[in-house]
Amino acid sequence: MFFNGKVVWITGASSGIGESLVYAFARQGAKLVLSARRVEELQRVKATANLPDDDCLILPLDVSDTESVVTLSKQVYNRFGKIDILINNAGVSHWTKVKDLSLDVIHKIFNVNFFGGIALTKAVLPQMLENKSGHVVVISSVLGKMVVQKQAAYNASKHALQGFYDTLRLEVASDGVGVLLVCPGFVRTNVAKNSLNKDGVAINQDNDKIAKGLDPDDVAEKILKAIEKNKDEIIIAGRPEKSAIFLKRLAPSLFASMMRKRKLL
Repeated sequence: MFFNGKVVWITGASSGIGESLVYAFARQGAKLVLSARRVEELQRVKATANLPDDDCLILPLDVSDTESVVTLSKQVYNRFGKIDILINNAGVSHWTKVKDLSLDVIHKIFNVNFFGGIALTKAVLPQMLENKSGHVVVISSVLGKMVVQKQAAYNASKHALQGFYDTLRLEVASDGVGVLLVCPGFVRTNVAKNSLNKDGVAINQDNDKIAKGLDPDDVAEKILKAIEKNKDEIIIAGRPEKSAIFLKRLAPSLFASMMRKRKLL
């Protein structure tokens, strides 16, 4: 198996796509570093994946605490000696119009979605470059290529990821390091319920489109295949999201007109 024995560090590993990625990599014999804020949930995921202690490190992490990542990365190197694949999956959304959106919430969105992953990337990149091998995987979104209302900071953070990691890919292409951007559409996760309101509190409200979205286990399998094939980018979404991206590219005015009328909640 391609991932057997590889060391994979996954953020946001306690739920959603991150949790499904843990199970997918575990089935292939990878050694896993599981990071998220909730230790008890990481322990649950480890137990469900039947990961032995020798092949798993639970490493609690708030990705918005960018000053901690160098110390934490050293813990991974001390345990496993290397990091073959970093998966920046942790993320948070919001549901607020720009006029009501506080700068504090905007900072929180960017600290988690953008700066946290970049800090981790910069912490592990030197060793990958020295070893002439490694893979950085970023879970972005179809909203890195289009926009919807009430998610301006989330949209912007995902657009920023696209620009940063597209650039990084160009810079490390000759150094044996791969960079994969993953752009999911609607996936059955808690991303909607965990979205923040104008006060930075989770809205705890379901979204029908997300509830009927793609199975995160299927999404995880597609991500593993894309890493193995060294792809630059994949869009994992239904026809409506893919059509919207296509329309935004070819007819931006028509796309804007349609999206002004569209509501997600």
